[in-house]
Amino acid sequence: MARMGSDDESRLIEQSLSGDPEAYAVLVNTYQTMIRNLAFRMTGSLDDAEELAQDAFLRGYQQLGSFRGGAKFSTWLCRIAMNLSLDWRRRESRRDHIHSQWAADVVPESSPNGFPDELSRKVQTALDRLPVKQRAAIVLTVYENQSHAEAAKTLGCTEATVSWRVFAARRKLKQLLKDLPHE
Repeated sequence: MARMGSDDESRLIEQSLSGDPEAYAVLVNTYQTMIRNLAFRMTGSLDDAEELAQDAFLRGYQQLGSFRGGAKFSTWLCRIAMNLSLDWRRRESRRDHIHSQWAADVVPESSPNGFPDELSRKVQTALDRLPVKQRAAIVLTVYENQSHAEAAKTLGCTEATVSWRVFAARRKLKQLLKDLPHE
């Protein structure tokens, strides 16, 4: 996905704050795949990911006046989505592997929307077994291509903490996925 320039984002944010719903719709269209994918990686559930993405955009719109531009808009939006995902995780009584199993039963083997095939389901199951903070660090740095500094802003922690979480998560993922063929 091509990211828009900061000048374009600033203009769209200003227009949104002035009451132009079409301007915010452009921002939603630009980042909806990124936010939905982040939420899916955190939940392992297509339905929950869709709902969390909608909630993130709604909350982003409601709090748009608090965006100060200290970080990229996408980083700010990721933080909202990540916080909603972490809140969801705290409320959720079911275990993560149940969500992965459900998604595996619902999504066809070769899905055109990019969601799970067999290898992806195995990786998602391994991600689900990570502690939530380690998973968040991996999702942001590996799947969302954020730098450790951007991930630190999103997660509200230090860059060193993100680095440690990524290191620990990779070590655990390597162990969990050791039986997969190496290609």
